[in-house]
Amino acid sequence: MNWVLDNLELIGGLTLVHLRQSVIPIVLSFLIALPVGWAAWRFTPLRGATLTTVGLLYTIPSLGLFALLAALGIPLLSDTNLIVALTVYGVAIMTRSVTDGLDAIDPATRASAVAVGFGPWRRFWTVDFPLSGPVLLAGLRVTATSTISLATVGILIGVQNLGYLFTNGYQRRILEEVLAGVVAVVVIALVVDLLLVVLGRLLMPWLPRRGGVLTRRAPVMAGATG
Repeated sequence: MNWVLDNLELIGGLTLVHLRQSVIPIVLSFLIALPVGWAAWRFTPLRGATLTTVGLLYTIPSLGLFALLAALGIPLLSDTNLIVALTVYGVAIMTRSVTDGLDAIDPATRASAVAVGFGPWRRFWTVDFPLSGPVLLAGLRVTATSTISLATVGILIGVQNLGYLFTNGYQRRILEEVLAGVVAVVVIALVVDLLLVVLGRLLMPWLPRRGGVLTRRAPVMAGATG
C-alpha cells in the first residue's frame, strides 16, 4: 500500500496513456468493422470466407503481429505499432457483431422502409443501423474490454502503459506494483464499459428497460409509418 501511495503520479500518468492507446483502436475498429461487416452480410456468398478470414486475425500472436507491422514500415517501438495491432484485433471481434446485428433485423421492417421510399443509403442509417444497435453495442463492449486488456502487451516492445507496472513490479518483486497495474486496467475496462452502456441508453431510448417496458417507440419505425 505504501508503494501505491508513493507512486500515485506514476500510476495516474500510465493510466491516461493506457486509456489513449485503447480508445483510439476501439473507435477505429468499429469504423472499419462497420463496412466490412455490412459487406459480409450484403454479399451472402462471401460471408463465410470474409468472417473466417477476419476472425483468423485474432489468432495472430501479438509479438508476431508487432514484427509484421514493423516489416511493413511501422516503427516497432512506437505507439502506432501498438494501436494498429489493437485495431486489427478489434476488427476481428467486431466484424461478426456487425453482420449478426444486420442479420437479426426483420426483413418485413426493411420491406416497409422500401415501400415508403427509403433508398439504400437512407434505409441503412435510419433503419438497419439503429435496429442493429443492441447487437453492435454488445460487440463493442467486448471489443473495448479485450482491447484495454491486450494493450498491456505493448510493454513487450517498449511502449509505456500500465503493462510497465507488471514487468517492473515482477522484476523488482514488488507485488503492490503488479496489483496496482491489474486494478488500474480493470477500473479502466469497467469505466469504459459503463460509458458505453450509458451511451447506448442515450442513443437507443426505445430499448426495453427493466421489467421489459418500452419507454418509447423507435423513431425509425415512426418515420417509416409516416
